[in-house]
Amino acid sequence: MPSSAPLNLEDIRRALATRTIGHHLYLHQEVSSTNAEALSLAQAGAAHGTVVTAESQSSGRGRHARAWFSPPGINVYCSIIVRDIGPHSLPVEWLSWIPLISALAAVQAVDSMVAVPLSLKWPNDLLLHERKVGGILCESSLGSASDAIVVIGIGLNVNVPRASFPEALQPIAASLIEVTRQPIDRNRLIAQLLLDLEQQLDELRFHGPPRSRQAYAARCTTLGRSVRVVLGDERELIGRAESIAIDGALQVRPLSPSSASKSPLIDVRAADVIHLRE
Repeated sequence: MPSSAPLNLEDIRRALATRTIGHHLYLHQEVSSTNAEALSLAQAGAAHGTVVTAESQSSGRGRHARAWFSPPGINVYCSIIVRDIGPHSLPVEWLSWIPLISALAAVQAVDSMVAVPLSLKWPNDLLLHERKVGGILCESSLGSASDAIVVIGIGLNVNVPRASFPEALQPIAASLIEVTRQPIDRNRLIAQLLLDLEQQLDELRFHGPPRSRQAYAARCTTLGRSVRVVLGDERELIGRAESIAIDGALQVRPLSPSSASKSPLIDVRAADVIHLRE
């Protein structure tokens, strides 16, 4: 594997330009998962914006409890505690956007720092040439009645060569170094990621979803595609992804047996979405 400078708290802090996120920062050589560590800190009262990052994870996980490939010293694994910043009048709608804007922040940070244009697969997969380069896992923790807590977990393949992925992942996983050809400074990348995330959270808090929705849709390669949607009860839906609803749901128009009529849009809020070849 290519050499990659180790993560260093002082290097991250020197590059950090946020108001609050990352000012409480924990760096571990190895944890079971950064999300588990951050959830524990959140339940113990850790402040909004506390960040946990690690060189490796022994039990990294993605959505639906899938294992996340977490080799040491070459990628980004970090989790951010977000608490008490959404409008209490619209908590469900506001919270449903956090995974989407976290993914948007990640692609913006990568584009800003290393000029690698990633796309988004709904709801929060980061794609490089249709292969997955990163993902977001958001988990909630119980706070007080007025203090919703969310931990945003971000995994990003940065400096891992394609040949170093497990064989089963090589056709579907990607890493930023495939484009840059040179190792990327992960300390600066984390600092940029935290800044873009703070800006996206501020946008959502102070202006609501409209502009976040527009920015997300512009990066979302799922829109306009034929998709297969696997719902939680194993039912499947085949259709075309047409738009993003105001609460972040993917709006899919099922294939109609008759070309003379259009099926009504279906809002998909929790599902696996597979892009189909046209």
